[in-house]
Amino acid sequence: MSADLQVVYADAALLVLDKPAGLLCVPGRGPDKQDCLAARAQARYPDALVVHRLDMATSGLVLMGRGTAAQRALSMAFEQRRIGKRYEAVVDGAWTLPPEADGWGCIDLPIRLDWPRRPLSIVDPVDGRPSRTRWRLLTCDAQSSRLALEPVTGRSHQLRLHLAAQGHAILGDPLYASAAVQARAPRLLLHACWLQLQHPADGRALQFESPASF
Repeated sequence: MSADLQVVYADAALLVLDKPAGLLCVPGRGPDKQDCLAARAQARYPDALVVHRLDMATSGLVLMGRGTAAQRALSMAFEQRRIGKRYEAVVDGAWTLPPEADGWGCIDLPIRLDWPRRPLSIVDPVDGRPSRTRWRLLTCDAQSSRLALEPVTGRSHQLRLHLAAQGHAILGDPLYASAAVQARAPRLLLHACWLQLQHPADGRALQFESPASF
């Protein structure tokens, strides 16, 4: 399994891995869901510990800590929003939301888990948790738009739900897109393309990129 591990960066404190779409970050329930990014990483780096996750359908950069001290420091950096994350997505239709003066816009919609239909989430202005996504339009035509996305908060399915709520579901999304929009791509067109952080041991500024393959 470790032979299928795409290592972007590795040192004594952390790993940056490039997860393919369709691979779980951590084991699921059942013997058929034990192959995952964490298991592949630990086969090569036994001290690798999960810091954050991507949806199974999402590809891109994943950060792991090596040992409990590094994991704790990196997890705290995520909680305190000291780690920069950026995604790229292709969505249905021509994007028409106006940006701010700096070219970025913001979707601010509270969301919560939809318990009867979990793992789906829904927008809920009353009981939802505050959820914010920054976006920037990269390219656009009548059929689809390519966006850069920065999640300010990290709710489950936040990017997918926020975009679908604007009427621009991500192509290939089996959860929040219509059957027609889902059929327009062989996979979810969402990729974690950029990470920025300070090294937990020496404070060095680190930046990693992974171009989207779609």
